[in-house]
Amino acid sequence: MVNTSEVKWIPTNYRTNTLNEIASNGKLFINSEVTLCGFAEIIRGKGAVCFIRLRDGTGHLQAFIKKGNVSDQELELSQNASRESTFQIKGIIAEKRAPKVPEGEPLPPAEYEIVASEVNILSLAETPMPLGITDKVEVGMDVRLDNRFLDLRRKHVNAMFRLRSKILQYGREHLISEGFGEINSPKIIAAAAEGGTNLFPIKYFDRNAYLSQSPQLYKQLAVMGNLERVFEIGPAFRAEKHDTYRHLNEFISFDIEMAWASDEDVMCVQERMITQIWRKIKENDQNLIDDVNEFRISDGKEPIVVNVPTIPFPRVSYCDAIELIKKSGSDIKWGDDIEAHHADIIAEKYSEFYFIPRWPMSMKPFYIFHDKSEVSKTGGQLSRGFDLNYGRDEMTSGGQREHRAGVLTQNLIDVGLNPDDFDFYVDGFRYGAPPHAGWGLGVARLLMVLTGAGNVRETVLFPRDRKRCTP
Repeated sequence: MVNTSEVKWIPTNYRTNTLNEIASNGKLFINSEVTLCGFAEIIRGKGAVCFIRLRDGTGHLQAFIKKGNVSDQELELSQNASRESTFQIKGIIAEKRAPKVPEGEPLPPAEYEIVASEVNILSLAETPMPLGITDKVEVGMDVRLDNRFLDLRRKHVNAMFRLRSKILQYGREHLISEGFGEINSPKIIAAAAEGGTNLFPIKYFDRNAYLSQSPQLYKQLAVMGNLERVFEIGPAFRAEKHDTYRHLNEFISFDIEMAWASDEDVMCVQERMITQIWRKIKENDQNLIDDVNEFRISDGKEPIVVNVPTIPFPRVSYCDAIELIKKSGSDIKWGDDIEAHHADIIAEKYSEFYFIPRWPMSMKPFYIFHDKSEVSKTGGQLSRGFDLNYGRDEMTSGGQREHRAGVLTQNLIDVGLNPDDFDFYVDGFRYGAPPHAGWGLGVARLLMVLTGAGNVRETVLFPRDRKRCTP
C-alpha cells in the first residue's frame, strides 16, 4: 500500500479521509464523523451485525455495521454484498475492543474502526471473479493479463507497480540533480533511428511512416542545440518477433544524452543513478518490498533484499568477455554476439551489475563513435559502444556518439542506409558538434532486477508482445 507519511490526501466528494489516515492516526479521529470508501475485502456477520474489511489504495480498516445504527435495508444489503464490491460508509471512529491477552503480557497496539451510521454500496462486484484477490488461487499469466485490473488488487502485484513508479521518480530526480533536463521526442518518424527492419509501419495521412524504435537521433539533435544534458522517459517500439521472458514490442526506457562526454562519463552517470534508486527504495519503500516478499515466501521463493550496489560497477571489455567465455570451453569467436547463455558464464564471476564496453564497430549502430586507432588483438575495429548487464540479462545499450558529419554519412552507407533519408539528422552535425554520449535503460528490466520477477510481463502494466495488444 501507499506510504502515506509524506502524502497529503485532499478530501473528495466521496470521502473525507483515506483508510490509512484513520488506521495510522486513529487516536486523533476518535468520536469524529468521517466518510470512507473502499473495496469490501472480507464481509462477515449475520443477524444484527456485519463486519466489513475495507481496502483502498492506502491501506485497510474495519467497518462495523449494526442494526439500529443503520436502516434494516442497509444492513441486509451489506451482509449480502459480494466481496470486492465498493462501499461508501459514513460513521464515527472508535477504538476496537482489545483482544484478551494472558496476564502480564503487553496489549497489542490500538486498532480502530468506523461505526457506520450510513452505508452506500457504490457498485456490486459480479461473481464468480476470474481470479482471486486474497485467496491463493493459481492462474496463468494470460488470465492475469486479461484481468489486470483485478490482478492489481492483489497486494504484491500492486506493490510491484508502486515500486515501478518509485524507480521512475527517483531516476528522474537523480538525473535532474546532475543537470539533465527532460525532453519529449516524436514517436512518429519517417526513417529508422537504428537501422534494420524492426519497425512498425503506419499510415501518416498520405505517406508512410513508422513508430519510433528509439529517441536516439532526436536527443542527439537536442544536444547539438546546446541543451547540454537531456533525458527522456518514454515509449519505444520494436517489431521483433521475440517470445521470451525479457522481450516486449513496446517498452519504456530512461534515455540520456550528454555533451562533452565519453562513453566512460555516461557509464558513471548510469551507475550513480541506479545506486541512488536502490538507496532511496531501501530508505523509503521497504513496505512495498515487504508486500512483494510476503507473496514470494508463500510461493516458496527466497525474499528479495535491496542491497545498494557498490560503484564503480565492474568493466569487462568485449575482448576480455570473449576470452572468459572461450576459457569455459564455449564455442565463440571475436565478432560474435554475447548471448544470454554466454552471459551466464560471465555472471559466474560478475553476478550483479557490470558493463561490457568496447564492442566491435561492426556490431554497433551507425551513430556510435568510430575511433580507428582502437583495435583488438585480432585487428578488429573497436567502438565506443557499451552494454550494461545484470547477470545474464542485458539492461542497457549506450556509448559515445559519432559527432563528425562526414563519418556519419559514410557509416550510413556502410550499414546499407540511404544518407538522403537522414539529412535532417546529419545536417545537425554540419555546423559544429560537441563530442557526446548517452544510453537507454529499460524500466521493466530494472524492476525485474529489483523485485526478482521472472518475466518482464510481471513488471509492465499492460504489456504488448507478439500475441497481445489488448487490453
